[in-house]
Amino acid sequence: MSNALHDTPRVDKAGDDAHRIEDGRPDETRTDEADRAQGSVAAALADERYAGPAPDANGETAASENVRVIDPQAGMEPLVAPAESLLRFITCGSVDDGKSTLIGRLLFETNAVFDDQMEALEKDSKKFGTTGGDLDFALLVDGLSAEREQGITIDVAYRYFSTSRRAFIIADTPGHEQYTRNMATGASQAELAVILVDARKGILPQTRRHSFITSLVGIKSVVIAINKMDLVDFSQERFEEIKRGYQEILPQLGFTDVSYVPLSAKNGDNIVTRSPNTPWYHGETLLQRLESASPETFDADASPFRMPVQWVNRPNLDFRGFCGTVASGTIRAGDRVISLPSGQTSSVKAVWGPGGMIERARTGESVTLTLNDEIDASRGDVIVREGDTIRPVKTVEADLLWMVDRPMVAGGRLIAKLGSHQTPATLRALSGSVDIHSYEVKPANALLMNEIGKVTIAFDRPPVATTYEENRELGAFILIDQLTNETVALGVVKEIARPAETVASETGTAATAALSGFGKAKAEWLGGDVAPGTEAATTRLAARATASALLVVLAVLFGLNVFSAAALGLLDFLLRPFVTGLIADRGTKREEASEPQKQPPYYGDGI
Repeated sequence: MSNALHDTPRVDKAGDDAHRIEDGRPDETRTDEADRAQGSVAAALADERYAGPAPDANGETAASENVRVIDPQAGMEPLVAPAESLLRFITCGSVDDGKSTLIGRLLFETNAVFDDQMEALEKDSKKFGTTGGDLDFALLVDGLSAEREQGITIDVAYRYFSTSRRAFIIADTPGHEQYTRNMATGASQAELAVILVDARKGILPQTRRHSFITSLVGIKSVVIAINKMDLVDFSQERFEEIKRGYQEILPQLGFTDVSYVPLSAKNGDNIVTRSPNTPWYHGETLLQRLESASPETFDADASPFRMPVQWVNRPNLDFRGFCGTVASGTIRAGDRVISLPSGQTSSVKAVWGPGGMIERARTGESVTLTLNDEIDASRGDVIVREGDTIRPVKTVEADLLWMVDRPMVAGGRLIAKLGSHQTPATLRALSGSVDIHSYEVKPANALLMNEIGKVTIAFDRPPVATTYEENRELGAFILIDQLTNETVALGVVKEIARPAETVASETGTAATAALSGFGKAKAEWLGGDVAPGTEAATTRLAARATASALLVVLAVLFGLNVFSAAALGLLDFLLRPFVTGLIADRGTKREEASEPQKQPPYYGDGI
């Protein structure tokens, strides 16, 4: 049986007067292996989109000059918007509010779905769809078999699309309460949130929870998308009712830019073009709002340079670089830096990027720094610019999202990972839990799954940290179970607990310590724990004067003359604090010497 490819006429490449070479001609004129693999050259030349043979080393082609070369992208607008206009946003809300359907419809309306994807969507809609005979756009992002079987979103799905004005990265987050941890993960990298509300059900507890988590991770701009308006006959009254209900909870949230859009994700109303079904709505469509949004985000470039060290690169004796991702600020060769917690200083010798040496590095870039001095820095340390006030902290106050089904109680021992630093930690105190209905903090003895609490955490090895509002990378952490290695909670630092000596310095001790000579002696004579001129100092002086007066009376009763007794009382009044302190210090040292040495606790390898 003859090969079908041989039956297809070929075109001789000698010139424009192409002639047919019938089957049965010599082997050298038959189709070669490439022709048999790709089809007929004649069919390719007959197609106007055929670009011709590839150019040779001189930039010329061997084909006939009559073969027209066409650029398929000629005259087309660029599909990718400038990188600086990139917007990362999430969709969140309660289960079955239509988050996945909204994203699928948005991708479809912006021509971000390829033909083969549409064919697959049509087949999947018949097999897994929940919209009857219509296309189920949720299947464009719900790719897991468990998601299609249950009709819910489980994992975070990321999708990319762009318009002529902007590029977008969408994170479709699950609405089911069981997968709240996945929603929080997606929200931690977003700049804007589209919070969906089912027009039939209104604001649900999970809507409130997702709104609070969105505010917790620092998102300031939100779009309240009131979906499924087609199921309430596009009622303006229902839209305004839900809008008023959400405005009631806004004072407890940290949003600064809130907008409301009525839409139907299934039918495409107010997604890309304005819907005739909502003539009473005069605002922007969802896509227009996303294109025009200017979310308030943390300006990390304007902050001091900080880079957690992830790895010390030592390929040979002549190179030692500190690798990491810049958490904030910029750095270039010659800048003075400090390694924390060691406190050693040096200057940057060179900054290396993925492609080699670069002039400077900015926030979000992964770089390697080489220094002019050999300093002590390893994974978990932080390299900062000289003069930065950030320091390792022992204790922090944090908001915590508990993510496992066993309760969290105060006193628990876990592993804390903040930046690249990993250390054992203790849940020292639980101040209370957040009531998801009123956002009020109420007393609590434990945190249950998906509850948010106010906690105090103490670290065994203090990490370099700051508040989440100041820096996302050094203000957020996760907690890991020591036995199962399971991530049990995520938290954001709200306040740095200050050491006692720092608080004392702010209340007057700093001024006292600045004194010299008599001033220092006076502060030590008062005891060091009270400031001169305060009520406590007056009380202490009165007590000492009384004790010295009693000593004078006793001396006189035992036969000492009045002048000698008065001198003894004066010496007692002046020297008693120093003698008492000396005796106390010697007693403390003797107790410490007599105590057996304790071995440090073992937390396992790599901790």
